[in-house]
Amino acid sequence: MTSTELLPAPPPRAAARRALLAGSAGNLVEWYEFGVYGCFATVIAAHFFTPPTAAGTATGTGAGSASGVEALVATYASFALAFFFRPVGALLFGRLGDRLGRRPTLVLVVGLMTLATTLIGLLPTRDAIGPAAPWLLTFLRVLQGLSAGGEFGGAVSLMAEYAPPGRRGLYGAWQSFTVALGLLAGAGSAAALATVLPAPALYAWGWRIPFLLALPLGLVALWLRTALEEPPGAPPAKTAYGARDHQVPPGGGVQARAVFLGIGRIMGWSAAGYTFLVVLPSYLQTTLGASFRNALLATTLVNLGFAASILPAGLLSDRYGRRPVMLGGALGIAVLAFPLLHLLQSPGASPPVRAAAVLTAGALVGLLAGPGPAMLAEMFPRRVRCTGLGLAYALANAVFSGCAGLVITALTARTGDTDIPAYYAAGACAISSLALLTLRGNDHREPLR
Repeated sequence: MTSTELLPAPPPRAAARRALLAGSAGNLVEWYEFGVYGCFATVIAAHFFTPPTAAGTATGTGAGSASGVEALVATYASFALAFFFRPVGALLFGRLGDRLGRRPTLVLVVGLMTLATTLIGLLPTRDAIGPAAPWLLTFLRVLQGLSAGGEFGGAVSLMAEYAPPGRRGLYGAWQSFTVALGLLAGAGSAAALATVLPAPALYAWGWRIPFLLALPLGLVALWLRTALEEPPGAPPAKTAYGARDHQVPPGGGVQARAVFLGIGRIMGWSAAGYTFLVVLPSYLQTTLGASFRNALLATTLVNLGFAASILPAGLLSDRYGRRPVMLGGALGIAVLAFPLLHLLQSPGASPPVRAAAVLTAGALVGLLAGPGPAMLAEMFPRRVRCTGLGLAYALANAVFSGCAGLVITALTARTGDTDIPAYYAAGACAISSLALLTLRGNDHREPLR
């Protein structure tokens, strides 16, 4: 019996669309929260990590002071801690997804994320309950990290397994596209509040509104996922695996090598994505002196560029392969990170030029994020797909995304070098390019195992 005889029949189009919608909706809720947290990092720092006696706590004007920078570093430390719980979530929920099914796991993780995000919006500040406030916030961030760690593996596995032939790149790109939509929704809601609310009201209570909006969004995602069906076909039996270095026979050692190779292939995506899409608002405020409103506008634009390129990148990878599209994004960031950042730093740059710079940065990240999910799904057989691709993604994000805000903020404050974000993004993408060279040109045409 050949490996092709073990493959399930393609699912009906209606079932594939339902799976795509259910996976996308939950993923959007997950990443909406991360966008909100990044946009309100300076406000959260003032309310939860700045001592009550520090100047600027009530209005947020202390963000650029020494105590404000220290509080922002503490905020990003909490952000990073949540990312380091993602691999735990990937292992825990990944094994559940591989053994019990995709649907119950995806229902559980979106419910956990919705609960934790809503509670952040209700959490008392340090002024109200003292040192317990940052600890409670950190605990909720840990719950979010566990949930996010299980989300990616389950959602991408579901989308890839439901994808029609020749459309895995596009279906997987919807995972990244809903990341962009979630981040954009977070940035957009923050920007809208900054526009309609006066600064004292925004810093006093307005920041809570986007976190509370996660509740109705999460309930919709839960409803969609409870009606979901499992992908067709049972886990494949033993097959003859090829000699490619990233294919995964039953041996755990080879699976571990595949995980680490996957980390190398997406580390540029992780580092550059968070540098440009999440850390940018606080960097523009604390380092370049931009207003809160202008920083949020720049973040909205960079996420628009990111969103606009993801689905085309997935389609291109279905036609031409994952390697040329992802290499183009990684090398583009490695080459253009410094020029793009210098345009933002230049006082003489016009608003349209700066807008073009952030749109370009986002679009380059989209070239990595579009084909990335399908590329990871193709590295692992079904019986370990949730765990394997989820763990690779979670570890890459823990190291290169979760630490981005902490590293960039701390190094910029210590060295005074405003080019730190470009060093971080360009360096990671240069290394990632080497790992992407190991992709074979026809990987995208082979059936999932």
